[in-house]
Amino acid sequence: MATEIPAEKFGKRQDETHHAKSILYQILNKEHGSETKWHQQYRSPHHSPGSKGCSCMDRRRVVLKTPEATCRRASEVLLKTLTFIRNLPSFYHMPWEDQLVLIQQNWAPLFVLGMAQEGVDFDLREISAPSLLKKILLNQSLTASNEPGSSSLGASLAEVQKMKNLLWKFWDLDTSAKEYTYLKEIILFNSGCQVLKCLPYVQTLQQEAQQALMEFISMMFHRNLGRFSWILQLIASLQDIDAGAIEELFFRPILGEAILNVLLLETLSQA
Repeated sequence: MATEIPAEKFGKRQDETHHAKSILYQILNKEHGSETKWHQQYRSPHHSPGSKGCSCMDRRRVVLKTPEATCRRASEVLLKTLTFIRNLPSFYHMPWEDQLVLIQQNWAPLFVLGMAQEGVDFDLREISAPSLLKKILLNQSLTASNEPGSSSLGASLAEVQKMKNLLWKFWDLDTSAKEYTYLKEIILFNSGCQVLKCLPYVQTLQQEAQQALMEFISMMFHRNLGRFSWILQLIASLQDIDAGAIEELFFRPILGEAILNVLLLETLSQA
């Protein structure tokens, strides 16, 4: 099964059953057959081989070592993330257009935060891109590998390593369930997009979530606001995670050519 690190869990909500009619729910929860057993590794990415910032990592491509188990865990995280959003009354007080913008803009950092909360670690294997000569001999399109939805290239090792490093930073902080809740609200109500119709309302919601997080940390960690600053820096790093890399790594093996953004919005529209 997928590697897990113990984390605090919230109880399941009854309205998760409403996902049963969702296309996303049906696709992500379809049976994948028996899961392949695999060798677990708990080595921190801080000690992984390779030079930090090496440009060659951008060219190296990786896929999941055990997609059956890891994709299922990732699907569970995504569905829990959507359930969290659906249970926020403040989110549904906004116009539908603003909801769409916030989901499209912030689903990726919310997903990574959910992976951290659920303690989901994963192993990778590197793949080699086919050579130009091999493509010619196999009569493959020279531009096919660059087309959206191509599943042959995998994800960028640099982007995936960035995500793994962030996961370990949250685990090193021993982030609590309450902190994760405030962090999700801060990320969801990110007012960086100026096209929102109710921009002041979203800004207020984010400020309230930040204030609540600061007060919680001040109370639980003896006014150690250095922790608050460090967590805010992690939030900024989450915004830099490439959504395309997440989709390619965790969801392309089970979604095929389906576009994740479309399925996310379809799921939320059924709320």
